[in-house]
Amino acid sequence: MRALAQYVMRGPLQAGGVAAVTTALPLLFWIGAAVVGLVILRLGISQGFNIGLWALLPALGWSWFGQDPTALAVLLQVMLMASVLRTTLSWERALLAGSFLAVVTGLILPVVYPGLLDELVRAGVSFYEDYNAQVAQTLGENLEQVVRDTMNASMAGTYLATGIAMTMLARAWQAGLYNPGGFRKEFHALRLSPSVAVVCAVLMVVGPMLGLNAMLLVWVAGTPLFVAGVALVHGVVGRKELSAQWLVMFYIALVLLGPSLMILLVFLAFVDSWLDFRGRIKPAGPAE
Repeated sequence: MRALAQYVMRGPLQAGGVAAVTTALPLLFWIGAAVVGLVILRLGISQGFNIGLWALLPALGWSWFGQDPTALAVLLQVMLMASVLRTTLSWERALLAGSFLAVVTGLILPVVYPGLLDELVRAGVSFYEDYNAQVAQTLGENLEQVVRDTMNASMAGTYLATGIAMTMLARAWQAGLYNPGGFRKEFHALRLSPSVAVVCAVLMVVGPMLGLNAMLLVWVAGTPLFVAGVALVHGVVGRKELSAQWLVMFYIALVLLGPSLMILLVFLAFVDSWLDFRGRIKPAGPAE
């Protein structure tokens, strides 16, 4: 990956070529998005958008002819978040920008891709009717709407999560080439402000009461808190100078425990926004 980043930064022809080719190839769109993010972060928004046009053409092709908006949505997410990060040097604002775009995406998807969503809804309804009849019976007439909201939110939320991951990959490439250790220090310090944490929590709780898509709000409001929770774990491990095995065990637990651990991370991130756990930990070092 470092060699790819070095090649991309040789010039606009190399960056544009890699962005266009990888976006055009199936399942490699994420590389194209990360390349555009790297150019934005390193060379500026104007040059980054010029390279982004190279990736935008195949992404539009996939979304129009292939009826698959994934490459386009992730590319736009990375371009927006990388631009905000470049301008403000704030991961908090970058995450909020990504969440805002995810909300817009969730509202647009049913309008622009009704056929795709209908197909996913039919598959989801059939699954519940065939393999989980009790849930289907409990929901009754609401089953289709619940599945539709879930599919819509899952698509928008997945695009957001992938966009965040690719923006972080672009930032890691930039740090690896020009500022070794910079991304690690930046990520370890990622913490939401109390006001933003409160807004995210309120949206998750109050939004469904207002008749909004509960799943979509959980995705867009919970993701910044979840990312901050993961950063908290990394920050504590780094502050205490623990071995990488602790992080390996953490990610294994995240896979095994799934939603339970995710909810705990969201809660810890919310509390950390007020108490700053990392600031209270004395860094490990030789005793004086």
